[in-house]
Amino acid sequence: MCSLAFCGISVVQAGDNSCQQTGETHIWISPLNPKVDEQIKLMAVSTDGLVSELTLIDHQDQRMPLRSHRRGGPPWSLVAELAGVNEGHYRVEASRNGKLIACHALIIGESGAQKKERRAKTWNLATEAFYSAWIEALFSAPPEENLHFRSLEPVLRNNERNFLHNYLGLNEDHHLPLTPDCADLPYTLRAYFAWKVGLPISFRACGRGSAKAPPQCGTATVITEFTHGISSQTGFIKISRQLVNTVHSGSLRTGLESESTDLYPITLSRERLWPGTVYADPYGHVLVLVEWVPQIEGRPGLLLAVDAQPDNSVARKRVWEGTMLFTNNESAGPGFKAFRPLLPTSSGGLRLLSNDELIENPDFAPFSLEQDQLSADNFYAKVTKLISPAGLEPKQIYEATLDALIEQIETRVTSVDNGEAYFRKYSGSTILMPSGTAIFQTIGPWEDYSTPSRDMRLIIAINVLNGLPEKIVRYPELFVLKNQSPEEAKAGIEQYHVRRIHEHSIRYTRTDGSPWELSIAEVLARKSAYEMAYNPNDCPEIRWGAQPGTEEYSTCRRQAPAAQRAKMEQYRSWFREARRPAP
Repeated sequence: MCSLAFCGISVVQAGDNSCQQTGETHIWISPLNPKVDEQIKLMAVSTDGLVSELTLIDHQDQRMPLRSHRRGGPPWSLVAELAGVNEGHYRVEASRNGKLIACHALIIGESGAQKKERRAKTWNLATEAFYSAWIEALFSAPPEENLHFRSLEPVLRNNERNFLHNYLGLNEDHHLPLTPDCADLPYTLRAYFAWKVGLPISFRACGRGSAKAPPQCGTATVITEFTHGISSQTGFIKISRQLVNTVHSGSLRTGLESESTDLYPITLSRERLWPGTVYADPYGHVLVLVEWVPQIEGRPGLLLAVDAQPDNSVARKRVWEGTMLFTNNESAGPGFKAFRPLLPTSSGGLRLLSNDELIENPDFAPFSLEQDQLSADNFYAKVTKLISPAGLEPKQIYEATLDALIEQIETRVTSVDNGEAYFRKYSGSTILMPSGTAIFQTIGPWEDYSTPSRDMRLIIAINVLNGLPEKIVRYPELFVLKNQSPEEAKAGIEQYHVRRIHEHSIRYTRTDGSPWELSIAEVLARKSAYEMAYNPNDCPEIRWGAQPGTEEYSTCRRQAPAAQRAKMEQYRSWFREARRPAP
């Protein structure tokens, strides 16, 4: 993005009926009522192809091409900024290869002139695409960057990231308290967007499900306050608190065929897995897709997502088999899902679309039970093909998998450090440990600082990396083998693996504050230790698998109580088998 000084333009006449929003491309302007002395952001969002150029035009048809930043596809977006523009009426045009595809009247400095026009009020193809483009911009960064935030608050308060920052002109993002955890994150993002743009939202109270049935939900609570006019921060906070006090992981693990759900399963295609799509795994973890990085020669494609942790931290990560757990079982409906849209009725009310209505609705991602028909291996194979459709050489896939594993390990370093910060603040305390499956979903300090779900995903990720050579033989169509047989490629990757895991390392902080380095080979060799390493009452040395009597272990000053370790031993098989039990 870049700013543009545009100070010598005259006023044009209002009411230019030739400048209208139609078709698959729409232009959005932030803030709602632009003023002369503030930054103005423009975003053109298209669902049918790239947007080539944004142009600002005055009443004399003087044209000023705007320097802009392109993202996505689909949907595609083009973003630009204005600064120092005189009061008056302008047009913003979006074009593709010299052809006009959208036009929007821009009024600067006339209070109240655009409020009615800018409030969307209805979820449709344009607003869904805008939501997707907004999500992508919110978490945009170079793919190699480790994007991590203490909570969602600094993301939304960042004017450069958040296209809707101070959109209402009320300084409404100042001190906005938003600290969603895992299941709350997609709902909070959706509600925040609806608040700013003027859209309805809905959510349901759901159960947790059982070993034999996925969660069931009650009647939807429909919120229409945002469609009636501009809501204050206080109004949004009230609704967001109601939201997060209602939803939980069960809200996203609902059965795939159920109609009484907040989200519904969609088809596995690059055309419909837009940023903003939710991935719900069968054990309750949730990802929100934020960006596709296309495959180019010599580099694999990437699918990036964000998640929130119990300590409220938000981080971006690669979507791969180690973070995106998938299995078909009776206790959950996992997979990629979209929010069920609300549409107005002829009587002036609102209704949620049914699954049948979503099968071929052009405005929304189509309902599909495709994911329900796939085995875990076939699911991962299909997603891998979507991310890197041209296939990859075995070493390229190995390096991408190794990088993703290291990213996961480094995120765990932060989680363990957060637990240590708690014990430095509350020295001598012991965090109570729940029993049974509650270790994965309780509240309080255990939820904030224990890592059972993260450690189970780490064990699975280690299994994925170790199992990559065998995958070459089972799914040779995913690899570019050139003149090698699958068996020859497998043997080559096995040798490559032994070398590469000794060439990478991570560092964690011991109890006395000193750093300790572990090679990835050591991390992998300690896999069995991570079956009982999630308890924050244990020192960091134990949580990273150090053995008593070693120099590494010598700084350990804390151990979980014997009764807690006995429970962990009882639950160890869950982690050894990488099989989280049903609620």
